[in-house]
Amino acid sequence: MIRPATPDDVPVILDLIRELAEYEKAAHEVRATEEGLRAALFGDGPAVFAHIAEINGEVAGFVLWFLTFSTWRGVHGVYMEDLYVRPQHRGSGLGMALMGELGRICAERGYQRLEWAVLDWNEPSIGFYEGLGAVRQDDWYKYRLTDEPLRRLADRALDPA
Repeated sequence: MIRPATPDDVPVILDLIRELAEYEKAAHEVRATEEGLRAALFGDGPAVFAHIAEINGEVAGFVLWFLTFSTWRGVHGVYMEDLYVRPQHRGSGLGMALMGELGRICAERGYQRLEWAVLDWNEPSIGFYEGLGAVRQDDWYKYRLTDEPLRRLADRALDPA
């Protein structure tokens, strides 16, 4: 069963995020808190959304996503931040069901893109996504500012001299 997350799911969503980070060899990078997730997912004007995959009432995975916008197409899209299915439930179709839910949301709302990133060493996920017909975007580089470089950028905007 795939369903929208509720505020009661926040603790398990954080557990799933930590499990995913461990799988991706980056557990030390997780800074998310229940309070932060609760505010982002269920506060005033949430900007991020989650769906939960369950088997027999047990949480088996999740997908967390947010809206993007394409200036070229002139419509919204979805960026899938995380898709995770617990190891004991992989191969059960839950990953496909979670992706299918995002596809349904896109189709229903007229969104024209569903995008995400995958680590270059994660062959099982790459194979799964390519099996859906996803195309790797080799002609675009992904960039990120965090921590001190992001603070320096903000300081520069505040004091452009």
